[in-house]
Amino acid sequence: MPYTTVIFDMDGTILNTLEDLTDAVNAMRRQEGLEPLPISHVRQSVGNGVAVLMEKTLPGGRDYPRLQQATAFYRSYYESHSQIKTGPYPGILELMEQLHRRGIVMAVVSNKQDVAVRELSRHFFGDYMTVSLGEREGLRRKPSPDMVNAVLARLGRTKEECLFVGDSDVDCATAKNAGLDCAAVTWGFRDRPLLETLGPRYIIDRPEELLELV
Repeated sequence: MPYTTVIFDMDGTILNTLEDLTDAVNAMRRQEGLEPLPISHVRQSVGNGVAVLMEKTLPGGRDYPRLQQATAFYRSYYESHSQIKTGPYPGILELMEQLHRRGIVMAVVSNKQDVAVRELSRHFFGDYMTVSLGEREGLRRKPSPDMVNAVLARLGRTKEECLFVGDSDVDCATAKNAGLDCAAVTWGFRDRPLLETLGPRYIIDRPEELLELV
């Protein structure tokens, strides 16, 4: 069955959010009296939601004594600073225009907090995204299939006609757990050698290559 629907991950797939994420992490660390982390550290720490990001960027992880306060500061800071340096990767808007013209339905699923996902999606992609879903209560975050299943139910689409597009091990696992084919992209937060070990159906190096799959 040809794909009628594409579900995108957000960070590292359609939006380069890394600098704003790094700035938010380091603003939180400054608030806690800690030294800043390099962008390379944050790059390897994102993808599993805010809780895991905090565990990977605070000393002691979940045992950090001010974890709740630091997390609240991070969430608030990022929500008001999420569009400073963030933008679509080159070729992404052109890709979405072509998919739209072909009648492909598009959605985004992210472990980023839901309010930020919806705002970033609205701001950068407008009407291209039929559904935009982030981390929220009642739905397990990726790599659980819950969020993907919720989107498919809302769209009225089957797993067989949907392609999941992401840049990380979390995304490949999400697609597998949800029973979807996966296209892993190499321009995001993980490198090709890692992606090749994860077994996605496709690996693509440029956004326009996705047009050959749908």
